Amino acid sequence: MADFRLEVFYTVAKRLSFTKAAAALFITQPAVTKHIHELEQQYQNKLFERKGNNIQLTAAGQLLLEHAETLFAIYRTIDFEMNALVHKKEGSLHLGASTTIAQYVIAPMLAKFRRKFSDIQLKLISGNTEQIEKYLLDKDIELGIVEGKSKNQEIQYTEFIKDEIVLVCGKDHPLAKQGELEAAQLQQYAFVLREQGSGTLEVIDHALKTLGIKLADLPVEMELGGTESIKSYLVHSGALAFLSIHSVLKELQTGVLRVVEVKDLSIERNFYFIHLKGKADGLAEIFMRYSRQLHNL
Repeated sequence: MADFRLEVFYTVAKRLSFTKAAAALFITQPAVTKHIHELEQQYQNKLFERKGNNIQLTAAGQLLLEHAETLFAIYRTIDFEMNALVHKKEGSLHLGASTTIAQYVIAPMLAKFRRKFSDIQLKLISGNTEQIEKYLLDKDIELGIVEGKSKNQEIQYTEFIKDEIVLVCGKDHPLAKQGELEAAQLQQYAFVLREQGSGTLEVIDHALKTLGIKLADLPVEMELGGTESIKSYLVHSGALAFLSIHSVLKELQTGVLRVVEVKDLSIERNFYFIHLKGKADGLAEIFMRYSRQLHNL
């Protein structure tokens, strides 16, 4: 529905590369250049400028990108609404969500979905990422939302939203008022970790390895099976924990917990929709489309 030239511009703007945009759109680089040139002539403004071997958006390009994102969000809403008219919109959808998502992310989505699709019954079970994948493989659920991405060839993973994992401590911890912490100093403090099988642990371990530290190097004071237990433990102990930013927003606002900055450490990950390989169940497809539309994805 969108002007293809605008799609080309959007792809270049997101990748800041004519070559990568051409590959993503399956067209030639000269074709990309031609479409961008036509837009620049239409709007009588340069959209990109070259800085050495790189390109960046001009002020006009940044403005067009903002409008393009708004326009594409509207197109996605139209596509979803029209698509929903021809899909079955009644029945039961069995969902699974890993712990952090089940506790802190999915509830508003479920409520809004039920208001719009009142004839679809939702049933949710939670567990760690490993458990949710098993529920899917055993066909106990049609759709899952998980914090990690395994390499199971039977499962289709689709990016949903981004998450950040932060290091937190209680407000009375000595680090609560300290500035940035050196990564090597992490081994001087006690930690509380989630149980094995948690998708969070794998992401943390990978991020620490980039700084020359293994998760196994951290002194573990306690392993707990749930985020709420970990947060409560932190309040009453001198331990630290890595937790999803989604799970500690309330405590950070009230000051009960504090974020500890670690130099050169940034832990970001995606939450993923998962379903068995092949086309998703009709109701699962409706739920995914609606959830992404809610988050303007």
